[in-house]
Amino acid sequence: MAIDRTPVLKRCRQLGIDPIVMGINKESHREPRRRRRQESEYGMQLREKQKAKFIYGVLEKQFRRYYEEADRHPGKTGDTLLQILESRLDNVVYRAGFAATRRQARQLVVHGHFLVNGKKVNIPSYRVKAHDIIDVAEKSMNIHPLVVARETHGERTVPAWLEARPNRMRILVHQLPVREQIVIDVQEQMIVELYSK
Repeated sequence: MAIDRTPVLKRCRQLGIDPIVMGINKESHREPRRRRRQESEYGMQLREKQKAKFIYGVLEKQFRRYYEEADRHPGKTGDTLLQILESRLDNVVYRAGFAATRRQARQLVVHGHFLVNGKKVNIPSYRVKAHDIIDVAEKSMNIHPLVVARETHGERTVPAWLEARPNRMRILVHQLPVREQIVIDVQEQMIVELYSK
């Protein structure tokens, strides 16, 4: 598997993302570099795609597959693409507040700490569906990241399409998210324009 080893804060600066979006509570005190010339339309579209890939931790090949799947669905391609990305299991665990960052959520999923509808799932890209129930495995109740998540629950707001129950270490998926419920700063229309060239 390919791994992006670029420091997170450096990548956030390059893409113009606030590190809080990535779950990192640090500030950069550097002044942003001034660009000499105006960015082209292609450059802006590419930046939006890179931003979405970086936020969700997805590589190019998988991101393109998600786009092609979204393109086949009826409705707005950009909205469907973001819905697919939001419904990944690692993102759901992060959004519910059971992990500090998406990278930590990915690691917790890979190590088999979560059950979806009673079955162990260790694939971060597993897509949850409406009315799924995600539980923490019995053996994993006392691992440090999940204990911290239980104690600090409520610091991060859980989206309306999810319900987190930290006392039982359970996540309920009420529905798949719609665009209004997805609060990332990505212009999905530019990604669609980039891929449809």
